[in-house]
Amino acid sequence: MRSHNAALVLDLLRTAGREGISRLELAERTGLTPQAVSKITARLRTEGLAADAGRRASTGGKPATVLRLVPEAAHAIGLHLDRDELTAVLLDLAGERVAERRTPLDLGAGAEPVLAAVRAEVAALLPGGASGGTRPGGGAGGAALGAGFLGVGVPGAGVPGASVLGVGVAMPGPLDHRAGTPGRVTGFPQWDGFPLRDELARRLGLPVVLDKDTNAAALGLALRPGAPGSFAYVHLGTGLGAGLVLGGAVLRGGRTGAGELGHQTVQLDGPPCDCGGRGCLEVLCLAALARGDLDGAARVLGTGAANLVRLLDVDRVLLGGRAVLAAPEVFARGTREVLAGLALPADVAVATAPHAVAEGAAQLILAPVFGNRPSGFGGEPPTVGQ
Repeated sequence: MRSHNAALVLDLLRTAGREGISRLELAERTGLTPQAVSKITARLRTEGLAADAGRRASTGGKPATVLRLVPEAAHAIGLHLDRDELTAVLLDLAGERVAERRTPLDLGAGAEPVLAAVRAEVAALLPGGASGGTRPGGGAGGAALGAGFLGVGVPGAGVPGASVLGVGVAMPGPLDHRAGTPGRVTGFPQWDGFPLRDELARRLGLPVVLDKDTNAAALGLALRPGAPGSFAYVHLGTGLGAGLVLGGAVLRGGRTGAGELGHQTVQLDGPPCDCGGRGCLEVLCLAALARGDLDGAARVLGTGAANLVRLLDVDRVLLGGRAVLAAPEVFARGTREVLAGLALPADVAVATAPHAVAEGAAQLILAPVFGNRPSGFGGEPPTVGQ
């Protein structure tokens, strides 16, 4: 219960922003007693997670002290392992990006070169040297924070007193997010069953969470202020897939198979796909891109979006991925035209964040701190109230 209550308070501090929130407001919004709120906020202040943000006039008595989150108190790393590129970001507790790196990557080169590239980019991202060294119990890393509200982490990020809570990793599916292992990634079957999450945790000395790229992006988008409770995120980059948010939660399915939009068959006698099927949305869309037919690619993408709208009855479709961001108007218009032609009333917009997948991967670590544990995950991300 203590962990849950602390997460509620932290989340309200986060959403209050720089203006902060009073203890009285925290008690009213959480339903906790003023005494419980005082104990929680006192501990948050002691651990450097909360700070005074001034005073606010009250209706009676002395002015109320306002508290705010200290974003720089802790950080999370997000990694997007794409087929040809590695993107690494560092987010603070408020979810703001404070550092980023991008480097070419050959996902087909095998595990060892990819793991080495990840370790190098994480080390470069953290000038404080958060990865490296050894600690009792195996793995690499620095000293843990101990039994504080955040529970785990190592010094780093080049910020005095800062900590890195963990690493969220997003990559193309299929994969098993519970086991932390990729499946037969389209075009790269050698990854099937490799213990990527555990091996990265051992080498980095940090907690690691693994999920599909589309799920990570959908999670990050769902946590933004004003996000709809249900939507479909359709990603077109080196592949095609979808992240599905229903009732505020990412839908992963029992085997992390939900959202494999790219491998819906839409042409029975179509060209072969690396997944083993024929006429898949992904192979048709990528072929249109390869020949420079953006309008054709947009129509294929719109067809996939229409299938999702019909199947899930969502009223919002968000488009993203490097191919979409290179021509956002073309893909938004093409998708809208397909939906309109089928009398499907869903709204279509482009998720313009260039690192939506990497930032969503970092949210796999940050979200549980604020009580927003991604569905289907066990105890690997850090939680409050240890």
